Amino acid sequence: MDYRSIRFALCLATIAGLVALSGLACAPAQPAFEPEIPEIPDLPLGLDANMMQIPEDNPITAEKVALGWQLFYDGRLSLDGTISCASCHQPEHAFGDPDQFSTGVDKNFGNRNAMPIINSAFHATQFWDGRTPTLEEQALGPVANPVEMANRVENMIATLNEVPGYRQQFLAVFGSEEITDENVGKAIATFERVIQSGNSPWDRFIAGDKEAVSEAVIRGQELHMGKAGCSQCHVGVNFTDAAFAGLYHNIGVGMDAEEPDLGRFVVTGDEADKGAFKTPTLRDAALSAPYMHDGSQATLEEVIDFYDVGGHPNEWLDPKMSVLNLTEEEKADLLAFMEALTGEVPAWSKLAPALPPSPEEGQ
Repeated sequence: MDYRSIRFALCLATIAGLVALSGLACAPAQPAFEPEIPEIPDLPLGLDANMMQIPEDNPITAEKVALGWQLFYDGRLSLDGTISCASCHQPEHAFGDPDQFSTGVDKNFGNRNAMPIINSAFHATQFWDGRTPTLEEQALGPVANPVEMANRVENMIATLNEVPGYRQQFLAVFGSEEITDENVGKAIATFERVIQSGNSPWDRFIAGDKEAVSEAVIRGQELHMGKAGCSQCHVGVNFTDAAFAGLYHNIGVGMDAEEPDLGRFVVTGDEADKGAFKTPTLRDAALSAPYMHDGSQATLEEVIDFYDVGGHPNEWLDPKMSVLNLTEEEKADLLAFMEALTGEVPAWSKLAPALPPSPEEGQ
């Protein structure tokens, strides 16, 4: 090949290269992930905003709720990608679990029923035994639990950091696209705080709608406040004393087992806390079966019968427990009142949102 042929070939190669570069420059950029931004609802009828536990360093914003919503429904937080927060906190069951014990990675089981998340923003502590003071800490607890998500927090963070759609959102919400466990906890906790149930028939009755409930419900509320003694613990706008730190109760559940779950005692080491657990809300209780920390009672009727006989006697039984001697009609009225506490949660929160794809799925 002579000089002129070589020069011509080089010119053609240069032109081809420029054309290729031009094509790349003009190629459209891959679109960024567009998260669904939910409408943050007003506080529903019956609840009190002054009772909510919101840390100063984690205010509620729509974008943060959207991010937490995605993380709550994302199985990539677990070791094998199969278990999400919503796997055990199912929206149609007051964000609780209809099974006695939740199924984790590799079909492992724990020994406690998943506590419903609704209105957890009104609790002073989290988990049945109150071992964490905030929703931010609670949100990360299941990740490393070997019978739940069975992951390591560092591994979860590495997985999320590989997802461009999450990095762009963490940048927008927290000011850095580098995903941290602290910010994951903040995002999930923010979503959980807006899962609020209110505007129940009983709330509407109290607000002036005298047709909202039946006479049986009214009689049931009188029993709740009086003979049945429920309001000693199921108190306030959220029908639980969990709004106040340090209040846990041994009502005898599971204390007849060979090795009973000692509950709050494991956290504090205080003898008086043996077998004591946090009081769950009565709101949406009709949706959150089974009941008690061990899921041992399948229906609200069983719960009422358990209280009627004064619980299971044991050395640490709460002094508030006593034999009630309720009639069958009184039991039915009490049940009607609890059913009238079934409220409304944001409809969108019960649906899984679109999730940002992993790199192998394409951005």
